[in-house]
Amino acid sequence: MIEPSQPSRRQRMVVLAICCMSLLIVSLDNTVLNVALPSMRRDLNASVAGMQWTIDAYTLVLASLLMLAGSTADRIGRRKVFVAGLVLFTVGSLLCSLAPTLDWLIAYRMVQAVGGAMLNPVAMSIITNTFTEPAERARAIGVWGAVAGISMAAGPLVGGVLVDSVGWRSIFWVNLPVGLVALALTLRHVPESRAARPRRVDPVGQLLVMALLGSLTYGIIEAPAAGWRSPLIMGCALVAVASLVGLLRYEPRREEPLIDFRFFRSAPFSGATVIAVSAFAGMAGFLFLNTLYLQEVMGLDALHAGLYMLPMAAMTMLVAPLSGRLVGSRGPRLPMLIAGVAMAASGLLFAAFRAETSTALMFTGYVLFGLGFGMVNAPVTNTAVSGMPRSQAGVAAAIASTSRQTGSTLGVAVVGAVLAAGLARGSDFAGSAAPAWWIITVCGLLVLVVGAASSGQWARSTAERTARTLDPAGARVPAAPRASEPGH
Repeated sequence: MIEPSQPSRRQRMVVLAICCMSLLIVSLDNTVLNVALPSMRRDLNASVAGMQWTIDAYTLVLASLLMLAGSTADRIGRRKVFVAGLVLFTVGSLLCSLAPTLDWLIAYRMVQAVGGAMLNPVAMSIITNTFTEPAERARAIGVWGAVAGISMAAGPLVGGVLVDSVGWRSIFWVNLPVGLVALALTLRHVPESRAARPRRVDPVGQLLVMALLGSLTYGIIEAPAAGWRSPLIMGCALVAVASLVGLLRYEPRREEPLIDFRFFRSAPFSGATVIAVSAFAGMAGFLFLNTLYLQEVMGLDALHAGLYMLPMAAMTMLVAPLSGRLVGSRGPRLPMLIAGVAMAASGLLFAAFRAETSTALMFTGYVLFGLGFGMVNAPVTNTAVSGMPRSQAGVAAAIASTSRQTGSTLGVAVVGAVLAAGLARGSDFAGSAAPAWWIITVCGLLVLVVGAASSGQWARSTAERTARTLDPAGARVPAAPRASEPGH
């Protein structure tokens, strides 16, 4: 095993900055694309489904490979995998900027995603093993969560500026200098580390995960055009169900599975997974609908569409660091409850009161959604890794990251499918989008309800029992302070 000596505070801050740089380009590259969709649609002659695939090809590959990347990093070295991810992501970004057709763009987005899958869970594992003191680790994860929230919310504004001034291909150029700087700093400052007992390769489990997510996403996106009862869509449904059953039956029998279902005996961990899927599904659907509405219906250019969503980005930037401090001092419960209420209220404004028809209501909805999304990242990340064995930190973090990307994938797929189905029936955009807004409202309510249920005394007791099962020796990642405990 390679375990680095305890780094100084300055070294720890440099490592955190490097990890946040990798998160920034991976997360920003997804949301920044949203505001470029209408321009890409015109230049590449793409359909709504084609636009969905430019987003979902990326998030789907990320979700499929994150757990494999996390366990591989624990096995062969986190620094090695992190460096490989930076190189591949940067090269993929360059290829995307040169894509001649939609099909090539989707293919290059998948190359990007393979590199991105090597970054986020590995970076979280590096952070977890670098910041070992509970309060300091919670604050570091809070910064991480803040960067994730900021990159997601700021994407439309950054994309709008680039698309309107240079063109949609420029959104991929941003990754090149950031990726190269992060690579140079990683080689200089990040020490190598790996788990004492890394998990073995689980090719069957990996294939089942890819089959499940791939068939589910493909079926949802293509169903409006092919028909929900067409042989193609029914075949996708059968593959998805068979893959899920296969995972549930095969993985528990392995000594070292790709997905250790014992993790889910912890109510906080299971709750964090559900919350991550719900929150990121809501966010991805929210951005997808607003981007198309602002540009296709209101006729705004990319820059002004990004500026319209500035209240959401600004609110996320303000509250995301606060969320990290709240998690570090009082635990994850309060930020999760605030997030659920705010996200559900925002969705309700659009679903029930047609907020898009009123500038005041629209901006109120943006502020509320930015508040909710800014609050949700830090508690989800902290809860996912707290109490887990340090040797499996990469796997635990990868499951949390997989939940996020799965949520983003399903959010775009489901919201896009609902919108496409309504437009195909001849409804206007507002009428077609109304059911999708109710779906986003439900996502917010899930964050609220599951957050409340998974952060109480009973939930903590299940986490403690699960921790003892996973790591009888007690070498676990410390948990964040409970709401009743004073800050450190």
